[in-house]
Amino acid sequence: ATTGTLEEAKMLTDQFNKMAADIVKAGMRAGSHNEAFDLVKLPHGTFIYDHIIAMTDPKLIGFQFQMSTYNTGLIAAEYFAKYPTRFFSMHLQDLDIKAGRTPVVNGRGGGYPQTSIGKGGLDWTATFAAAKKAGGIKNYFVEQAMPLTIESVAALKAMNT
Repeated sequence: ATTGTLEEAKMLTDQFNKMAADIVKAGMRAGSHNEAFDLVKLPHGTFIYDHIIAMTDPKLIGFQFQMSTYNTGLIAAEYFAKYPTRFFSMHLQDLDIKAGRTPVVNGRGGGYPQTSIGKGGLDWTATFAAAKKAGGIKNYFVEQAMPLTIESVAALKAMNT
């Protein structure tokens, strides 16, 4: 998504908070994954994502951090420090920052290409240290094509974090 407003975010989070209350009553936890509308950067420099986190009830809604959102300027370690305990999960993938950005085709792309964890430019030491300090992150999902997943899992095991 390339457009979005705080008014839309407010409307959506009001609905999400209400749905999350029912989800919690049913014995589950509601969660949100940052990957579209919430990545819109507002004219004053904040992301809609920050406002969504602020407008959702922390007792009802947790978040899963998508590592590839580095492409839009979201740095996992900064978010874990800024919003401790709000994240319960991470989608892991690394980005080949040295390769440069891919072209935008049909509204998709424009970011750094994925590579296996440890071979790209993301700071895994800082990311995992911030995740541990923030607390609450219990699930880590490698989300890549199978060859990259195999390499990434091996790299994660070798990191021993």
